[in-house]
Amino acid sequence: MPSDQARPTACLALADGTLFYGQGFGATGQTTAELCFNTAMTGYQEIMTDPSYAGQIVTFTFPHIGNVGVNPDDDETADPVAAGMVVKWMPTQSANWRAVSELSDWLAARGRIAIGGIDTRRLTRAIRQQGAPHVALAHDPEGKFDIDALFKAARAFPGLEGLDLAKNVTCAQSYRWNEMRWAWPEGYKPQTDPKHRVVAVDYGAKRNILRCLASAGCDVTVLPATATAEDILSHDPDGVFLSNGPGDPAATGEYAVPAIQGVLAADKPVFGICLGHQMLALALGARTIKMNHGHHGANHPVKEITTGKVEITSMNHGFAVDSQTLPEGVLETHVSLFDGSNCGIRMADKPVFSVQHHPEASPGPQDSFYLFERFAASMQKT
Repeated sequence: MPSDQARPTACLALADGTLFYGQGFGATGQTTAELCFNTAMTGYQEIMTDPSYAGQIVTFTFPHIGNVGVNPDDDETADPVAAGMVVKWMPTQSANWRAVSELSDWLAARGRIAIGGIDTRRLTRAIRQQGAPHVALAHDPEGKFDIDALFKAARAFPGLEGLDLAKNVTCAQSYRWNEMRWAWPEGYKPQTDPKHRVVAVDYGAKRNILRCLASAGCDVTVLPATATAEDILSHDPDGVFLSNGPGDPAATGEYAVPAIQGVLAADKPVFGICLGHQMLALALGARTIKMNHGHHGANHPVKEITTGKVEITSMNHGFAVDSQTLPEGVLETHVSLFDGSNCGIRMADKPVFSVQHHPEASPGPQDSFYLFERFAASMQKT
């Protein structure tokens, strides 16, 4: 029996019977989710508050998690959405001028469980080889765990296929957005001279996507995921944006696809990101598929087919558009150089396009920001 000081205070149980012990931080309790890994070296706070991570626990491959603390400016939504966090090293005391609190305290106040002291390289290899597992994560300061119950909970998790999670993370009612991207030394400034009216359909929108739209000259009205075509068009938008979000796109498509098809019939410019990309593809007649372990990180090379340019991008998705099902008149524009999966489409005869990756970064490189400017330019022409 280990001493009290060495006794594990958290454990991670995989549905296949694998068990990891470690030290818990953040909230206490137990949660179940799908486990993924993220390779970004920065932006753990943005990752944890990205609504696209609903139903998932994030394993961070970079070991220095928590070293810059947390601050309210970096939240992508009001509270963490990811179900939990797995890290190699326990967070150290923060050392950054922007920090206002510690990661562990921030997680605890928001009910999110984390585990440190895990061999994240071994865990990441398992995810890559066997696919994203269903897991149960528990944190008990006394180190008392019912291991059989944890395995049972992991095996009972239904998974993300067939699950509509957009309804859980979308806004409750419409609102206006005019805040632009963060800039030194002013921070976030308002857009005071917008050129285009945009309706953003919120399937789980990150704040920095909305900020990028505002910085591109857009006056943004955000509508809930369940908005109909009539709801969207009643605002007489110059263009329509389809946001990122979690869950199975086919499930969300049950109500989102008819709305998008109504917008397309009205000949409005459309731009989609992540789940919005998948929603657009479904509306145009393509299909989506569940990936083995998805793409999650800030170092993913994507090739724009028409120019041959390679961009380093941020990604966060467990489903992908099946490029083999794209109908006539819909062109593939971007592909992943990691596995060749689809990363972008456009209509051949309309200003309608979308990408799988995240041009707003947050965290990550800003190689793809031009896509917001392309969307603004498409509205200028109409």
